[in-house]
Amino acid sequence: MQNTIRIIGIDPGLRRTGWGIIETLGNSLRFVASGTVTSDGEMDLASRLCQLHDGLADVVHSYQPHEAAVEQTFVNKDATATLKLGQARGIAMLVPARAGLRVAEYAPNAVKKAVIGVGHGEKQQIHMMLKVLMPKAEFKGNDAADALAIAICHAHNRQAITSRLAALAG
Repeated sequence: MQNTIRIIGIDPGLRRTGWGIIETLGNSLRFVASGTVTSDGEMDLASRLCQLHDGLADVVHSYQPHEAAVEQTFVNKDATATLKLGQARGIAMLVPARAGLRVAEYAPNAVKKAVIGVGHGEKQQIHMMLKVLMPKAEFKGNDAADALAIAICHAHNRQAITSRLAALAG
């Protein structure tokens, strides 16, 4: 007998960290909620990271997901921006881990492939497929949409991950 699994997908960013929560039962997906946690760009880095931490912690506490998925950081040409994104990503991984959740990581191309069928695509294609996969999905902006896509990617890949972990433990 299968149980419904609630998944939080997190799209890390220092200004805006998107989050999306879905439920999966077998092959079915159900939209639960989505949103964005923001930080105040006028504040120092440590305070901004605290804002992201506290906002995500509130989301995890409110929705009680069973599993979490975070998008892997891509490296861009600006080393400072990449480092700050990495720190925000650390918060995105820390919050669910502190809540006792296993945190899976997915490359941006893997997320796109899981949602739109190819590893490269436009944001509008992701938005359109989210509405196809979950007609009741509501999201404001790219960050929340990307977070939902990350959660869907995890829903599609979690069985393989669970099987590998069981084999390692067994």
